Amino acid sequence: MAERSQPSANYRGWPVLTALTIVSLPLLLMYVYLFLDTVTVKPPDALLPSGLTLNHWRFLWQTTAGKANIWHVTLNTLLFSACTTSLVLLVSSMAGYVLSRLNVPARGFFLAGVMVLHAFPSVTLIIAIFIVLQMIGLYNSLIGVILVKAAIDLPLGIWLMKGFYDTVPWEIEMAGVVDGASRFRVWRSLVLPQVKPGIMALGLFSFLSGWGEFILPQVLAPGNQVQVLSVYLAGFLADDNNYDFNMFKAVGLFYLIPVLIVYALFNKYLMNIYGGGSKG
Repeated sequence: MAERSQPSANYRGWPVLTALTIVSLPLLLMYVYLFLDTVTVKPPDALLPSGLTLNHWRFLWQTTAGKANIWHVTLNTLLFSACTTSLVLLVSSMAGYVLSRLNVPARGFFLAGVMVLHAFPSVTLIIAIFIVLQMIGLYNSLIGVILVKAAIDLPLGIWLMKGFYDTVPWEIEMAGVVDGASRFRVWRSLVLPQVKPGIMALGLFSFLSGWGEFILPQVLAPGNQVQVLSVYLAGFLADDNNYDFNMFKAVGLFYLIPVLIVYALFNKYLMNIYGGGSKG
């Protein structure tokens, strides 16, 4: 009796793809509708638009009354995200190596402490951070909110980098030490290139996290001169005197574009964030 042939992988994948398409379709249609609302004119009682316009995107070439300049806000957001990412990468890459390779005192206690710190949501610490920044003169400044955001993201970064360092064979490091290289030279020239996927993934994760951060800039840096895009966008909802919902949608799309570009270019590195080891 002939054995029944097994269904092909493509055949088994079709139900999953169909289900994902059905689930994703409403979300996709909402984004299409959102884009159309930003480039069309539609009377309040009409279902279909009556014409095309770029008036809802006028915030790009003229400053809205009572609000900061959009390009200044975008530059602030870029500085905030880039500086936070740089701090997280610098400290995490070194701290992760120390915790993975060196026999430091109370290593297990420190690792547990880092994990406990990551368990606290930033909103629970906001009052204490607010008081500290006021005392040291960094309230309503980009430097202050960058330091706070980097400190909150560091526990996750240290744990991730430690996991990636755990996957690097000891033989590579020992070969460098036997050849006479210093420990710092071995880390920089031999070990660091081995964890490059982890660094790229953590950098991308930190940048996207900084770009989307709202609570910390809203509370700790609310001034127009240090405003970031998330706070700028929220200001449209709170402005009852110049309410323009279509412009709010256009600003939201403008805020989303850099994230889509970064994700399209570097998403393969973001997937590697789950590839680190987990040895204690």
